[in-house]
Amino acid sequence: MKRSVKLSEIIDGMESQTDEATAYLNKETGEIVLLSDEEFSAAEEKRPLESYPEWQRGLIREAARILEDDEDRYVELPSKFDIDEYRMMERFALSVDDEFSAELLAAVKGTGVFRRFKDRAARFGIEEDWYKFRAAKFKDSAVEWCESNDIESIDDL
Repeated sequence: MKRSVKLSEIIDGMESQTDEATAYLNKETGEIVLLSDEEFSAAEEKRPLESYPEWQRGLIREAARILEDDEDRYVELPSKFDIDEYRMMERFALSVDDEFSAELLAAVKGTGVFRRFKDRAARFGIEEDWYKFRAAKFKDSAVEWCESNDIESIDDL
């Protein structure tokens, strides 16, 4: 049975991911689970659950179910590489007034990009515009992901 999933939950899952943690949707339950590399490693190697804290044991079991999933019940959410926030910042920079555009584009180069970009957007008084733009792009990505994975979404944003 296929469940509907709120776009806000999909976006939360997308934003929660890191280099060491990946989010998955269980298409049967509509639940999103965030699992670390450590949990997948424990599941793959079938390490004894007793050696892990109670809170992590359920996550390791979930990782094992994902690894054994032969019915495509679990679908990986778009990663930060799929979303590409650097490109998103560039697009925003190109969409604003020329007086801010060049400085915002310059902020997207080198290390410390996210902090520098946010600081400049705040200095120009367009930080809220950036967050609205970013939220709209995340929503677009979530909708597109749902459609490409035949997942019914609920627009609760």
